[in-house]
Amino acid sequence: MPLKFVYQDITQLNVDAIVNAANKQLKGGSGVCGAIFKAAGWQSLQKECDQLAPIKTGEAVVTSGGNLAATYIIHTAGPVYHQNKSQEAETLLAACYRNSLKKAVERNCRSIAFPLISTGVYGFPQEAAVKIAVETIQQFLLENDLTVYLVFFDQDLFKKSQSRFQIYSTEK
Repeated sequence: MPLKFVYQDITQLNVDAIVNAANKQLKGGSGVCGAIFKAAGWQSLQKECDQLAPIKTGEAVVTSGGNLAATYIIHTAGPVYHQNKSQEAETLLAACYRNSLKKAVERNCRSIAFPLISTGVYGFPQEAAVKIAVETIQQFLLENDLTVYLVFFDQDLFKKSQSRFQIYSTEK
């Protein structure tokens, strides 16, 4: 199945699972994490997360989708870019994508949507993060049947990435 680029609100996608760019304590935060918590139902989602926390950077855990169309939310803790050496941060970021994909397959998901993990307050350079996401997802798809959406919040980055990687994209 394919990898698709999407310029849309991740909380509005009709997929089996969406990925939350979480912190290690799995506390509702700002950015995409806050948007997911708000859309899913903050209090009930926080209750589920509290039972699974803490997690290590690169790990992934699963909760229900709450009020979202998605059945599941897969929470993964991305690396804080300036706190890691570049290569270590890249390895940890790839682990976020790989471990989230594994969780989706374990739950028989047919579709999953990712934000660009660690590119907000965690400071990972966006273009490098897209490259790691694409390479990791494409490698996983060689052996797994899943539709994967990489969801962009920034329209310029969406267009640059679409052109650079020549991935099927949809703009909504």
